[in-house]
Amino acid sequence: MSFRQRILTGDTPTGNLHIGHWVGSVKRRVELQSEHDCFFLIANLHAYTTRADKPGDIHQDCIEVARDALAMGIDPDAAAIFLQSEVPALAELTYLFSMLLPFNRVMRNPTLKDELQVKGQADNYSFGFPLYTVGQTADILAFRAHSVPVGEDQVPHLELTREVARRFNKMYCGVPDKALDEDHESLGGVFPIPLADVGKVGRLVGIDGQNKMSKSLGNAIHVIDSPKQVKKKIGKIYTGQDSRQPTDPGIIDPERNPLFQYLDVFVDDESTKADVRDRYERGDNIGDGEVKMLVADAINALLDPMRERRLAYEDDAKVLSVLRDGTARAIDATEQTLSMAKEVSGTGFFPRTLSI
Repeated sequence: MSFRQRILTGDTPTGNLHIGHWVGSVKRRVELQSEHDCFFLIANLHAYTTRADKPGDIHQDCIEVARDALAMGIDPDAAAIFLQSEVPALAELTYLFSMLLPFNRVMRNPTLKDELQVKGQADNYSFGFPLYTVGQTADILAFRAHSVPVGEDQVPHLELTREVARRFNKMYCGVPDKALDEDHESLGGVFPIPLADVGKVGRLVGIDGQNKMSKSLGNAIHVIDSPKQVKKKIGKIYTGQDSRQPTDPGIIDPERNPLFQYLDVFVDDESTKADVRDRYERGDNIGDGEVKMLVADAINALLDPMRERRLAYEDDAKVLSVLRDGTARAIDATEQTLSMAKEVSGTGFFPRTLSI
């Protein structure tokens, strides 16, 4: 039996992963996979909340997301990459957890409101759209995860998960109302209260210079982009009308220029960053073009080994083999949790064994 802490996180398959995914979550997954029991979810059922009419696209996107994750450095021997739709316990726990949450609490989730607006679903969303937020709690708690690497926009989802875990443990496991989160397991709770592990860059701005990087907004730099495409996209980064200080037009403020987030995140050499920032602030013969070239070279240096690793997984059959192995491991872990949850909630009657 492993006594290492468990980590659960994942992605909805909406297309290829991009460098926003890397800095927001995937980099942290790579760091954690050798020290923890890591499960990385491809949330294909959640993709149906907005693309139920495109099952073929979602199916292929699952393979692409897995391929990109492997390219970014996820080790299938160290971590399990798995498919949400192939793990029955997730759907069963979603149904059970939905009974523990008032509908108005689910709809107060600020991330849900933002997604409804951005995806044009504000007045015409399916019943499954708010249900998927409950499904996210099941995705995490089914693995009794202690930590969840997330971007800052997903923290409200995790807080909902923490509420469900507390409520379940108190209602069905006799955990006292005033118990500290860290004591729930030792007091007999089925579920640990998971913590958010927010990456150093919670939100990477897209090349439009305004919105979070997103494939759907067309402002992303993807793992599959060639060096030439990366340079072209970096060249398009919108840096605002004017980076000059409104109170002192003689001073240029890098903080008003989104390009400098890229400089801070992707250029490793601290002295180079300090020199560029200093020259830019003083207006010392440097413009956005020079900074963009520096950033493009740094991003291509990051992506080069990812591009090479991706070549090893060009065959879909090889990716599917990784997903099959990871899904089998996920089923084993979640069936244990589901058995515990059903026993204390009175819904368990007969033992079962699942395999693929």
